[in-house]
Amino acid sequence: AGGIKITTVAVLIAAIVAEVRGQKDTTIGPRTIEPQIVRQALTVGVISASAIVSIIGALRFIEPNIDPDRIVFEVISAFGTVGLSTGITADLTDASKLILCSLMYLGRIGPVTMAVALARRASDRRFTYPKERPYIG
Repeated sequence: AGGIKITTVAVLIAAIVAEVRGQKDTTIGPRTIEPQIVRQALTVGVISASAIVSIIGALRFIEPNIDPDRIVFEVISAFGTVGLSTGITADLTDASKLILCSLMYLGRIGPVTMAVALARRASDRRFTYPKERPYIG
């Protein structure tokens, strides 16, 4: 299956719940999720959502005569590689078809590869920057 894995979504939901409750640690059941894993899940989620939103925008621009709901369905289906379609694929331009094919590849390979790449990268910095507390809201 493609798209974002259910474990990634579960970690993101657990992180949101922990933040809303004011908890320092992210937990699922009797287990604590490491902050590095939460950051990886957040990175995969944000990059995936950004790709989906930008491709929806591109297809809406390229295909102005097609119902926006159908375009959204096609894009999400392509990213998740679920094989569902509203039947508009044959009516799309070649550019739109190539974009959807690229998204299918990204959805199948991208999030897993991204997570593995982030997991392998270890920062070996010998210094730390001063801490800052920006206002979030």
